[in-house]
Amino acid sequence: MTFEQWMRATLDRVETALEHYLPGTDIAPARLHEAMRYAVLGGGKRVRPLLCHAAGELTGASTQAVEAASCALEMIHVYSLVHDDMPVMDDDALRRGKPTVHIQYDEATALLVGDALQSQAFVALTAQGNGLSDAQQAALVRELTLTSGSVGMAGGQAIDLESVGRKLTRPELETMHRKKTGALLRASVRMGALAGTAPGGAHALAALDQYAAAVGLAFQVVDDILDVTADSATLGKTAGKDAQHDKPTYVSIIGLDASRELVAQLGRDAHAAIQPFGARGQRLAELADLVVNRVN
Repeated sequence: MTFEQWMRATLDRVETALEHYLPGTDIAPARLHEAMRYAVLGGGKRVRPLLCHAAGELTGASTQAVEAASCALEMIHVYSLVHDDMPVMDDDALRRGKPTVHIQYDEATALLVGDALQSQAFVALTAQGNGLSDAQQAALVRELTLTSGSVGMAGGQAIDLESVGRKLTRPELETMHRKKTGALLRASVRMGALAGTAPGGAHALAALDQYAAAVGLAFQVVDDILDVTADSATLGKTAGKDAQHDKPTYVSIIGLDASRELVAQLGRDAHAAIQPFGARGQRLAELADLVVNRVN
């Protein structure tokens, strides 16, 4: 199977699994469930589920187990986007090429969509018949809880909001990005691996952590680059928002050319980290290239 075929098949499985794990619109409150499905289904790059599936294949995770983990990750990711887009945060009207949830519905509904998706992620991780043992469920719940909280994604967003109009140092910017974006990408790799049972232990997880750290930071640096080089139609969200809001980015701190060079180096770092896995790490290597090559 080519990478494109693998990615298409994986994305189709993720979409079907998300349909399964999201409440239907025939269940009350129907409008909230409709808005949740509007936010999650039919859009997005699904980088986190793809990373989760690739890592799960590396460790022999079952289809059901990795689908539950990847759905939980995507729900947490989308909840963060829904809240980030609200007027109290980034105040954006476009996401994934369509109106943001608070525009399509209203602000109160958008707030509840984010809250409900956060809870629904843990429903997926603990559902009966999801292929995860009790011990795996506990490990993945802990992983996702720490990742999405104040020491991870939410903390990164807090730093982002506090940094508007400030001149961050490069280490400060990296800390913010590793929390805001990198934490959930790292968890995607770790959770996929932990959903499996193949041997590897701490050494394998350490290698995957190094890979995920490189890919996670590369993803954010690429976003910083695209914010100034791509248009809104290409991005599926409003272009130029970082400069408009005077947000610190890699482009504003080290420049466009240096940012591109950093992305290339991070891609090489990702490949080096998974080299010990040999051919078994092929999908992870291809996903690293997918992230890095978005700037080309």
